[in-house]
Amino acid sequence: MSSLFECNVLAPAWLCHHRDLLIYLVPSLLLALLIRALSARHPFFFLFTLAGTVCHELAHFVAAKLTGARPAAFTVIPRRVGQGWELGSVRLTRLRWYNAAPSALAPFVVVVLPFLVAWWRTRHGLHFQWIDVALAFAVAPQFLAFWPSNVDWKISLRSWPYLPIVGAGWWVAGVTGLTSGAWLPY
Repeated sequence: MSSLFECNVLAPAWLCHHRDLLIYLVPSLLLALLIRALSARHPFFFLFTLAGTVCHELAHFVAAKLTGARPAAFTVIPRRVGQGWELGSVRLTRLRWYNAAPSALAPFVVVVLPFLVAWWRTRHGLHFQWIDVALAFAVAPQFLAFWPSNVDWKISLRSWPYLPIVGAGWWVAGVTGLTSGAWLPY
């Protein structure tokens, strides 16, 4: 008989299987919320977002290089823009319909970094050490930096032809029975 407080009684199996990893990320998530609140109060706290800003802009830069969008300028120096701040930017000189979305939405990949660090630190069990404090400060900004900015979303809309292409592909897969899973080996 299982106890009422066992993990598999309270949560799905995947959550129980990865609970050490998720527990490891809790301090980083809380630190990310604190950094966000403090950086909204004073520009000095942008220093704590620098690791995330660098990863965010590098994601744009690498995706632009890989898709032929020709990145021409890269900066992570914050500057005042209207009522807010721009923490960094990458200027692209050859943005087309086929490379706009991959280049603009590349920061979504940044969210993988905290999970990789957490997996590395918890693969042999959950044991906090002093290095984990430094890693929390390095990982926390990644949670703030993975979401594309409003400008990034506007740029990604140049890739609107992807929508009918993906829709047609999904329709063809449905017509041919590929979405039913019947073609999978059992």
